[in-house]
Amino acid sequence: MTHHLFVYGTLFPRHAPPEIAATVRRLRPVGQATVKGRLYDLGEYPGAVLSEKSRSVIRGEVFELPGDRSTLTSLDDYEGFEPNKRSSSLFLRRTWPVTMDDGKRLRCWVYVYNGTMKDARPLRSGRYARQAVTRRAASARSSAVKQTRPANN
Repeated sequence: MTHHLFVYGTLFPRHAPPEIAATVRRLRPVGQATVKGRLYDLGEYPGAVLSEKSRSVIRGEVFELPGDRSTLTSLDDYEGFEPNKRSSSLFLRRTWPVTMDDGKRLRCWVYVYNGTMKDARPLRSGRYARQAVTRRAASARSSAVKQTRPANN
């Protein structure tokens, strides 16, 4: 079974910092796409809040994942997603309906922010455009995540 990933931020090849760049290069581009929801600027990286009822969209790109499990594990580690510790994860990995620019719909993995958006700035364009990105290690962020847990995402 082929798995796809919708990317909207630091997993874009042009934004990928050194610690994830080699993994990102293994992803095969499929095409431009959107998901319903809101994108926020969290400082060092963006965060998505998905909603099928949203009139806003997040713009990104779909990539095909290679067949090995190690790529997804590396992406999860980078995003601070721990499948067995969802409540303390920085991002959650969810399957979500994505609309390709040609109108085709796919279900893709999407990393969604698992913290509060109280102080985050909405990116009304739905596009993340930062050129230089620095990302702290997920383990260094885990304590901050516990302090910013949202009521609902």
